[in-house]
Amino acid sequence: MIKVPIIKLRQNMINKFTTFALILLVVSVTALPALGEDDENNFIALDHGYTVDYYKSYGAPAIQASITGDPEFERGETADLKIKIANVGVISGFKRLNANQKRINDSIEETIALKEMGEEEEATTAKDIEATLQSETKYIEVESTGNFQNVQELETGHTAPLSYTIKVDGNIPAGNYDLLLPVTYQYQANVRTVTADAINLGITNVDYSREYKTKTEVLKIPISIKSEPKFEVTNVSGSLIQGESKVVNVTYKNTRETTAKDAFARIIVMSPLSTEKSTVRLGDIGPGEEKTASFEIKASQDATVKKYGVNSEIKYLDDDKNSKFSESMKVNLPVEATEEKFSVTGIAILLIIVIALYQIISVHRKRNHNDKNASGDENEY
Repeated sequence: MIKVPIIKLRQNMINKFTTFALILLVVSVTALPALGEDDENNFIALDHGYTVDYYKSYGAPAIQASITGDPEFERGETADLKIKIANVGVISGFKRLNANQKRINDSIEETIALKEMGEEEEATTAKDIEATLQSETKYIEVESTGNFQNVQELETGHTAPLSYTIKVDGNIPAGNYDLLLPVTYQYQANVRTVTADAINLGITNVDYSREYKTKTEVLKIPISIKSEPKFEVTNVSGSLIQGESKVVNVTYKNTRETTAKDAFARIIVMSPLSTEKSTVRLGDIGPGEEKTASFEIKASQDATVKKYGVNSEIKYLDDDKNSKFSESMKVNLPVEATEEKFSVTGIAILLIIVIALYQIISVHRKRNHNDKNASGDENEY
């Protein structure tokens, strides 16, 4: 008769233990991850019936970003963009809440409360930071490889490096641009002290229950594209002739917004073309301005009759008085056949003149011959 209640009691204890174990498993699985194995038990999120909240802190992480190095880039450049993120979050204050535990005297409880306040200071630490760089303009491309960056933990007052690769289009207008850096992280929103009642759940050696929140900030990364001249060939006049030297005029135009100072035009020719002076000084070329360079170029006698594409470039000084070279430009130079000394019409005219002279001479000779015959007849008489 006594064995039945004992069996039921044992069954109830087993059920309670199983229930507590399941609760512990669910709580530990759903709790936010800890950054270190030593603090793992302190990141369990318990029901408020097993915790007490002594202090509320006012503070959170604050992430800032800046470029490490020169933020100015050139057109057509592929660059490694180094970014430094910094956590400048601060605790602005604490508030003592109206919370007390039973069965604990005031002096001990205040010591426990102050320890919780110390734990609240971690509210400014950003954890599991994820950052992906984005471009809002078609002229700047962020390479997808390595675009996702992760920082495990960033305490306040500390920095962490990020690195991305960007490609700047060769036709991007000069000026200032903002790249976007969305940063997502977790931070400790609240700490609650675990009470002795948690032992009823089978939880021991756990001092605090922590609540975490996720936050996303979109940071702006300002960069600038350097203003510099750009040139194009707008006109080529003159042609070359086999075996002769001719002057070819090449007109260059500065299509950008910056003056090219003390500019020189250079033409690069190869056999069967040649020149004794490949560089011509143009002087300053302002935005939208055109300058013409005259090159004396010789085509060899055996040069093929066709258009020859030769390269040309402009050397100039930028605003910092550094020597710069423009992109290579193509100049088309036509080579024509040697001019004939005598044309068909000229030959025909010459033949007509020769025939006419021959006829005149023939007529003159005949007259002389007739005159001689006539004088001989008179002598006979």
